[in-house]
Amino acid sequence: MNEPHAGKDAGLFLLTLASVPGLGPARINAIITRFGYQPDLLRASADVFLEVPGIGRSLAEEISGFLSGSKRREAEEASLRQYEELDRHQASLVTIFDPCFPALLKEIYDPPPFLFVRGSFSEPEPPSIAIVGTRRASAYGKQAAGLLSGELASRGLLIVSGLAYGIDTAAHEAAMRAGGKTIAVLAGSVDHVYTDPRGKIWPKIIEQGALISEELFGSELLPGKFPKRNRIISGMSLGTVVVESDLKGGALITASYALEQNREVFAVPGTIYSHNSRGTNRLIQSGQAKMVLATDDVLEELNRPSLNIPVHEHAATDTVTIVLSKAERELLAYMDTGPIHIDALALQAGHDISELLVLLFELELKKAVVQLPGQFFGKKQIKHEKNSHYRL
Repeated sequence: MNEPHAGKDAGLFLLTLASVPGLGPARINAIITRFGYQPDLLRASADVFLEVPGIGRSLAEEISGFLSGSKRREAEEASLRQYEELDRHQASLVTIFDPCFPALLKEIYDPPPFLFVRGSFSEPEPPSIAIVGTRRASAYGKQAAGLLSGELASRGLLIVSGLAYGIDTAAHEAAMRAGGKTIAVLAGSVDHVYTDPRGKIWPKIIEQGALISEELFGSELLPGKFPKRNRIISGMSLGTVVVESDLKGGALITASYALEQNREVFAVPGTIYSHNSRGTNRLIQSGQAKMVLATDDVLEELNRPSLNIPVHEHAATDTVTIVLSKAERELLAYMDTGPIHIDALALQAGHDISELLVLLFELELKKAVVQLPGQFFGKKQIKHEKNSHYRL
């Protein structure tokens, strides 16, 4: 690729190319890999485009025909209107020629030629990790996503997700609570955040990161745009963490893109009784994802020394000390593998239900246990300090 060229002219050049039928991100990437930023390409003959791998005679003639007639002028006028929208929404157009364009995203087969951005990219660019999962997240899933996102963000990693309901939102919120940076990649345009129409989250994301999309202002939100969005989430990240997902869903599509892009994939295991865990457990079972039980499981796989990420655990500001009885400590030991149904817990611990409910009630009051839907109970993240003292 030729020397990078930033600015409005390059943006208009790429917007015009993107308006040509048959030119998607992969072919535009092939064109700029071959020629770089050359405005004269908008007036080039079919023979010039034949030099690009993947473009045959028929498509080359279609491209040249589009760019040589009135359709090109219409496309250029439409591109100028996009810049008017940028001003209106205090947004920017970051092109693949710009130094601040995410470096990892440039490496994929079909990077977006440009990104509409509300907010800003951090410079220097921090290491990024994607955290994704189901929209129908359980309390366990949200807690796990929040724990991982908050701790990773506190150690300087940029948290990338899709601002969908459930796991994505939990990841964004936890990153911001930890004082970290987060990027929300939208399937629609950045002027219409359909999952947060009242602006409860996205204005804060703009302050602590950015909303980004490859979709034009005013474009229609279609189902096919969600997989396109997912390739960006994985493409700009060193790895993707899937927290909860059934056997089909957007999170698994993101994981498959990450595998194709030669990026790391991680999965948080879940109970066998939940559909939300079938996809994550299958990723682990098939060897496609590394199982994540703690933040360091992610950092160790990402080669922590090269990223200069602190190894110590992040100390939360709301740490409290609780005192547990012997019976309470023994009960918590049966909950180490994740949420458990009250009947299974009673059987394993050897308590009748009435005794068990008393113990669980005391543990809930001490904020060591959380009750989940369907009579499941989960242990909160705690660290043992002394014989009967625990830190939350």
